[in-house]
Amino acid sequence: MRKENTAVNSITEGSILQPLLAFFFPILLGSFFQQLYNTVDAVIVGQFVGKEALAAVGATGQPIQLLTGFLVGLASGSTVIISQFYGAQRTDDVREAIESSLFLSLVGGLLLTAIGLIFSAPMLQALDTPADCYNGALLYIQVYFLGTIPTFLYNMGTGILRAFGDSRSPMYILVACCLANIVLDILFVRVFSMGVFGAALATILSQLLSAVLIFIPLLRNKELPSFRLRKLRNSAYMTKRILQIGLPAGLQSSTFAIANLLAQAGINSFGTDMVAGWTAYGKADAVFWMISGALGIAVTTFVGQNFGARKYDRIKKCVRISLILDAAAAVLLSLAFCLGGSYVLRLFNQDPAVLACGNQLILLMAPYYLLYIGVEIFSAAIRGTGDALFPMLMNLGGICVFRVLWLTIVLPLHRTLATLTVCYPISWVITSALFTVYYLRGKWLKKRILDTTIS
Repeated sequence: MRKENTAVNSITEGSILQPLLAFFFPILLGSFFQQLYNTVDAVIVGQFVGKEALAAVGATGQPIQLLTGFLVGLASGSTVIISQFYGAQRTDDVREAIESSLFLSLVGGLLLTAIGLIFSAPMLQALDTPADCYNGALLYIQVYFLGTIPTFLYNMGTGILRAFGDSRSPMYILVACCLANIVLDILFVRVFSMGVFGAALATILSQLLSAVLIFIPLLRNKELPSFRLRKLRNSAYMTKRILQIGLPAGLQSSTFAIANLLAQAGINSFGTDMVAGWTAYGKADAVFWMISGALGIAVTTFVGQNFGARKYDRIKKCVRISLILDAAAAVLLSLAFCLGGSYVLRLFNQDPAVLACGNQLILLMAPYYLLYIGVEIFSAAIRGTGDALFPMLMNLGGICVFRVLWLTIVLPLHRTLATLTVCYPISWVITSALFTVYYLRGKWLKKRILDTTIS
């Protein structure tokens, strides 16, 4: 237990790179196994059922990302608030924030389940999902939405643990649940021939397991103030503070998925082979987003604790180091995908037409990862201080609004794959520029220092 306490305290003391990496790698591994949930579904149905089933799973990718991005964003509100209170050693506020977070995940999860089930069919229809994979996509996404409450509970529990510097426990749970998902996928799809329904069922059962397991470290962690599940209390004040950060962060995450829904509609118009190729590429492409996203989560927690402890110089040093790490990852993965991405695509499907589509997408998208890093790192740092509104607005304008305008105005005039995909790197350049100017001006940090009530 003494080593764990040292790891937590090192976030606000001593070296920056070592504790940042120590916190980052478990998040990355956890993100990898979380991504494997849907990737395993895609691999198994693509290999054992067919390209129509692969396209059905792929057609639900953006709606599901819309949900999960929103949940992760909401959970980040708890991470920021709790990490700041923890850095300031305000134990009673930490307990109140934990209880309100868990209560919010139960109520919010129920509401989002109902919304997902009601709007899943209209959403797939609006996306012009190909007829030969529509029924499978609808079945998959509706079953998936039934697992919203356990998904919300897991993400909220993960956010709480990370606020205390514990990024390992969520990783261990995801490893166990991912292995369970693989076994259940093979059992339901390969052995029992349950098709797309079997893949979705395996996923939500695994998510249910993760929600149960996350409470083990929550209840056993001696750093966390004691709380009782039977008497969870919702503090209106604390919930408001969590939502002030979590809601904009959730909407920010959702802006990517909202814009990508239109891109998905454009991809769907190119036919089932392109949808399957987009699905396969998206699963491979997720490696970069996992690395960058994990680094962003680490930065948010690191900044949150140091902001609470009033160690503002460590915030800026953390941002500089993180930009270098994210840039290195972007360059290496761009080279790796451009040189060897075609071999990765074969894991999902062997159809020559699907592989040709996937290879097209690699060459059009993978070389430009470096353009995105400013968005991830600067927004994570700014959000860690509790300023979630401006990051959301910049993402909304630079990514969501721009892509919507591009896909609704420019794409119809020249309907090619290159015209569709080029809106991604252009939006990264625009949004990175906005964040760079906002961050370097420095007024955001001064304002947060003046506004904060943490003592």
